[in-house]
This record gives sequence, C-alpha cells and structure tokens, in this order.
Amino acid sequence: MKKTRIAPTPSGYLHAGNAFNFLLTDRLAKATGTKLVLRIDDLDAERTRQEYLEDIFLSLDWLGIAVDEGPSGVEDFRANWSQHHRLERYASSVDELCGKGALYPCVCSRQHFERFTRETHTCRSGHGGVTTGSTPWRFRIPEPCRVEVQQLDGTNEQVDLAASLPDPIIVQRGSGRPAYQIASLSDDLDMGITWIIRGADLLASTAFQLHLAQLLDRPAFGAVLFHHHPLLADAQGRKLSKSAGASSLKAIREAVGSPDRLIADAEVYAEALVRRLVL
Repeated sequence: MKKTRIAPTPSGYLHAGNAFNFLLTDRLAKATGTKLVLRIDDLDAERTRQEYLEDIFLSLDWLGIAVDEGPSGVEDFRANWSQHHRLERYASSVDELCGKGALYPCVCSRQHFERFTRETHTCRSGHGGVTTGSTPWRFRIPEPCRVEVQQLDGTNEQVDLAASLPDPIIVQRGSGRPAYQIASLSDDLDMGITWIIRGADLLASTAFQLHLAQLLDRPAFGAVLFHHHPLLADAQGRKLSKSAGASSLKAIREAVGSPDRLIADAEVYAEALVRRLVL
C-alpha cells in the first residue's frame, strides 16, 4: 500500500508555505491512490500550545483536506497520537546508536559549536568539558559521507552530508528527549510511509535520516521516495516561518476568507509533478 503523510509541528501558527506542502501532498495522494496520514510532531513540549494544535485542524478543514488516518481533533491527538506516547520507541533507536559509537556528548551552544571545524572541535574528539545528565548528544557524521536520495520523478540526488549538515543533536539539552531526526525516522518507518513531500530546506535532513536508517539497519526507509519543493517567501524574499503575522493561515483566513488562491497555486505545481511521477 502506498502511504504518505503531512507532519506539522504545533510550535506556532501555520503559514502559507505549510498550506502549499499540505495541498501538494494531498493532491498527489489523490492522483496516485495513496493513503494520507496526519502526524503532528509535538516532541518539543515547551513550544507546543493549545491554540497551535487547534490551528492545525482548523487549517486542514479550511483547505478542504481530509486525511485517511490520524487524530480527529486536539483531544484525540493528546490521548492517542502524541509523539510523547512513543518516547520509548525513539529511545531504543538512540540506544542502538550509542551502542554503535555514533554519538558523543556536546556541552557547546549552537554558536560555540559552529565556530569549530570537525577536526578542531573538542567535544567531538572526546576532550570536551564536564558533561551532566542534561548534556545533549550529537551524531558524529563521518567524512566523507555521500547519500543518494531517490526522487518521485525517478531521478536521484547526491547529497554531501558532511558538507551540508553540522553534527545534529540526537538527544536534546535539558529534557534528555530524543530529537526530531530520530522521532521523524521512527514514525515514518512505523507508519509504513512510502513517499514524502518536503520543502527544499529539508533535503539535508532527508539525507541524514537515510544515513541513520542505513546505520540502524532499517532498509525500508531506503526505499522511500521524496520530492523537495521550492520554498514560499515573504514580500522581502525571506523564508516563511511560523508566526501570527500576515503570512499565517490564521491571518489569511480572517482577512481573505477563501483558500482559493493557495489551492490554485498548489494544484498547478501538483499537475506538473504528476506528469513526472514514477509511482
């Protein structure tokens, strides 16, 4: 069975870029007889808000997107679908990575970490500062590390992972929870996802999750197909981000009322992509 998903995070109000991704995924799912799953990535409990969860369901309803699997509303989500019900599953993958020597504790802030090369970074070499139970753990990306990403149109994209992504955090600072990369990979595997639509900014994340899957001996993820669409930008040419500003779906709903323009733009792109599919 072909299966795909939309996976919003309730860390802010959804924006027009999210709508484009959801609509594109929905149209391709309908065109290819693919089951559409709603998965809400709420691992970041500190940034999750009730109003942001409500906005996800309001936005999907406004856009006319009906999923085949997933929570029916906020209460159903909290009771049955939250990622916090799957923490043990994620932790088992973290333990596997630790057992393979792929992780290292890192006491550095993001700004401090980015000042060093992989060769000069003291935490990476095992000579960092004093660690505690709240110290985050990073994944040691090997060099070289080239990853092939299989595309929905039958082409392959080569990603130089070591050049594209700093060593990502796998266990979060303070909370000790597994981070996004592990949770997303685990959920896609457990849900049987066969293809994924993502923004172009997540190409390196896709390559990293493929590398993780290979290291963890999860070959099913290696068969997943991807498409990374261009990002929508604001009037100043900046990438859209979650906010309560003019680009949020909440603001657009209140000001415009109709999602017709968003739907039309996504459908034009979807029709062109469908002609190139190899599903």
